[in-house]
Amino acid sequence: MKVRELMTKDPLACTPETGLRDVAKMMCEGDCGEIPVVESKTSAKPVGVITDRDITCRAVARGRNPLELTAADCMSSPAVTVTPETSLEDCCKVLEKHQIRRVPVVDKQGRCCGMVAQADIARRGPAEATCEIVKEVSQPVAA
Repeated sequence: MKVRELMTKDPLACTPETGLRDVAKMMCEGDCGEIPVVESKTSAKPVGVITDRDITCRAVARGRNPLELTAADCMSSPAVTVTPETSLEDCCKVLEKHQIRRVPVVDKQGRCCGMVAQADIARRGPAEATCEIVKEVSQPVAA
């Protein structure tokens, strides 16, 4: 199975300059917990990602006003990516290695063309892949 078979196509994306309120609205609109951050809407090249957890931990928990911040203030960078032709097995290895639950998919030009989440694998992939990803991604990070 290839990533193209289970990825969510054409995800919502923001730029580093996008305000956190707009990022949060995108998450609500797309019913998702991560938005790719692209260098520009024209290039669509991922430079990072921003998650609901990034906003909570890097803004709210630190007493920063999220209404005054942008995606660049809270995003994780650089973006870890896969391609549509990446095998499900290799995609799972990427998720496990980086202990992430979602990964942007880039086309041959490096443009963000999709997203793969643990949930996509759980819904459409083999059960053993789901079990292994959940186990490995959930491991405590060594200090």
